[in-house]
Amino acid sequence: MISLTAIAILPEDAQGAALVGRVWLPAADGPSVVAIRDGDVYDVAKQFCTVSRLAEEADPAAALRAANGDYIGDLEAIAANTPSGRRDTAKPWLLAPIDLQVIKAAGVTFAISMLERVIEERARGNPAAAVAIRAEIEKLVGNDLSRLKPGSPQAMRLKKVLIAQHAWSQYLEVGIGVDAEIFTKAPVLSAVGTGMDAGLHPKSIWNNPEPEVVLLVSSAGRIVGATLGNDVNLRDFEGRSALLLSKAKDNNASCAVGPFVRLFDGSFTLDDIRGMDVTLCVDGEDGFHLEGVSSTRLISRDPEDLVRQTIGTIHHYPDGFALFLGTMFAPTKDRDGEGQGFTHKPGDVVTVASPQLGKLINRMRTSDTCEPWTFGIGALMKNLARRALLD
Repeated sequence: MISLTAIAILPEDAQGAALVGRVWLPAADGPSVVAIRDGDVYDVAKQFCTVSRLAEEADPAAALRAANGDYIGDLEAIAANTPSGRRDTAKPWLLAPIDLQVIKAAGVTFAISMLERVIEERARGNPAAAVAIRAEIEKLVGNDLSRLKPGSPQAMRLKKVLIAQHAWSQYLEVGIGVDAEIFTKAPVLSAVGTGMDAGLHPKSIWNNPEPEVVLLVSSAGRIVGATLGNDVNLRDFEGRSALLLSKAKDNNASCAVGPFVRLFDGSFTLDDIRGMDVTLCVDGEDGFHLEGVSSTRLISRDPEDLVRQTIGTIHHYPDGFALFLGTMFAPTKDRDGEGQGFTHKPGDVVTVASPQLGKLINRMRTSDTCEPWTFGIGALMKNLARRALLD
């Protein structure tokens, strides 16, 4: 069972950071947007009834700092009350820090993860076949495509060579081609936050965490902040067919985001995201331990390019969106036996971390045993209206 503390989840430089989150308030029977200030939690819903509304401000960080807030409690107590097994439902607990934003994700944005997607496709979801296929693919294209710019003449020449050798793949198309893979990860309001259980499809036997940076983007396409995410992935489902992507990605509690959104200001900008390392740690009840890192410095497509490919004249998001940037982490460490690779077991505790964004900590369970998602858009609008918080 997870034990959550304030110091465990806050950024290292939290004192000067503009941190916005969401908290469930039992007295209101609904969520409130909150500001994290000096270890305390303040309800700012009277000024900003949704995080989406705050993101539309000209300067969201300044607006958050200027907002008058009602004191809810100290973060230590609220964080400790968040894990489902320890929760007193009469007291506040943390939620995912996004609300009306559409939850989007970019796939195959790192060379190494692109090669693993090709391997999944050829293995047809069978982890035992992956080792030999990995060696075959690396013999053809090498294991370092980090200098290859997607859509460049060099990338197109490589594409021709691979087609001639019958080695082309739909994953290589989005990995080094002109168009990025952008998909809808999960429904609005369905994400779970730090300290909560994250879900795996109960039929999956080959799956993995995906530690990522998640951008907060306004309806105008302006990147206003960032948080952490775990784009829980089912390698066996997607490997059998790319048309099973929605089943591989979108299940109850399979989208984890948090702990807070850090808004851009003078001390934290998009350049910090571009140079960010996101670490991953998996600790199993069986004693298994796995560590990894995903460095945004090695991303094949710049975050601004991914945002431009998501929003524009052909696609609008009136309430903004949250965009997972993808990961270079693709675990190959054997867990149960040689050649079987990595897959989750119920009870695994996954920590996605960055010094500037804090820690997203989740316990893995099957989706059918996680808390059901019951509070949707309609429920939110009714709740905000009853509390007289709508403009």
